[in-house]
Amino acid sequence: MLTAASFTIPFTRYLSAQGEPVAEMPAFARDVRDLLPLYKAMVRTRIFDEKAIALQRTGRLGTFASSLGEEAVGVGVASAMRAEDVLLPSFREQSAQLWRGVSLGELLLYWGGDERGSNFKGPREDFPICIPVATHFPHAVGVALAMRLRGEKRAAVAIAGDGATSKGDFYEAINVAGIWRLPVVFVIANNQWAISVPRRAQTACETLAQKAVAAGIPGEQADGNDVIAVRDAAERALARARRGEGATLIEAVTYRLSDHTTADDARRYRSDAEVSPHWKEEPIARLRSFLAARGVWSKDDEHDLRESCRAEIERAVSEYFATAPPAPSDMFDFLFAELPAPLAQQRHALNRQGHAP
Repeated sequence: MLTAASFTIPFTRYLSAQGEPVAEMPAFARDVRDLLPLYKAMVRTRIFDEKAIALQRTGRLGTFASSLGEEAVGVGVASAMRAEDVLLPSFREQSAQLWRGVSLGELLLYWGGDERGSNFKGPREDFPICIPVATHFPHAVGVALAMRLRGEKRAAVAIAGDGATSKGDFYEAINVAGIWRLPVVFVIANNQWAISVPRRAQTACETLAQKAVAAGIPGEQADGNDVIAVRDAAERALARARRGEGATLIEAVTYRLSDHTTADDARRYRSDAEVSPHWKEEPIARLRSFLAARGVWSKDDEHDLRESCRAEIERAVSEYFATAPPAPSDMFDFLFAELPAPLAQQRHALNRQGHAP
């Protein structure tokens, strides 16, 4: 019997779970001090998540999706991007959004139910948070096609969880990206759980990265708890996209240490005995051990960073509380350039009831 085709899935890791180097560092990580911004960004995200959950539990924020244990995915990917690239996030990529300049206040507004939180003052062309699973992957293909038609050396980056690879949107997107050789990077944060559905119940594939084979694009795995590995994989994929060589699929292997969202109770479908070992692999402690062993991070540094982050987040929360609610007429004013007659009548009726802006 002849072999029609064969493939391999490379795996990238630079730091062990204990924070020890296991491979020669990529260029951006050879000066250990250059890793400090990555570490600080992950800590900032985690402290923000803690505050957001506390706000939700006290009725001052809507349902929120924590990125606990997955901070390296967003920071690693976003730090490899250029300002002119376009991020299309799902609902657990606050670490990437914060790195790219979305403000703490904008995230609080969004999760508080105020769509003005999607009107980013920083990355103006980045897409808003996508709640439906995988529907932003075809959007990323459209963005990448526009970039190619304009002759721009830019790339689109879409991030989603492992559950996205079970959706038709995912397959359609990677298929078109492969056919048209589009400058797009698809990142799957494989945290092993699609709400309560474990990865083993979603697919018979040995890896999620190998799903790229069917689309004719490269697929690879990176240790999603190693921010250096994630950034390295993203840098290579983005460079490939900008050279006109097409799309890449990256599976960042990590673990969701939190509930799916604040509307979930993960204890109903997984045991503490399963979760506990994964705390030994989480990305912040891993990088902190590496930095401390090289004398560039101390307990005092950690204390100062956390105090600074908490103060910054408290200021953002105070501003969020002080923000006046949007006018009811906003639901009409930001739908169409020219409001259709039936909606114009509804807007007029709303104003007659005393809800004018």
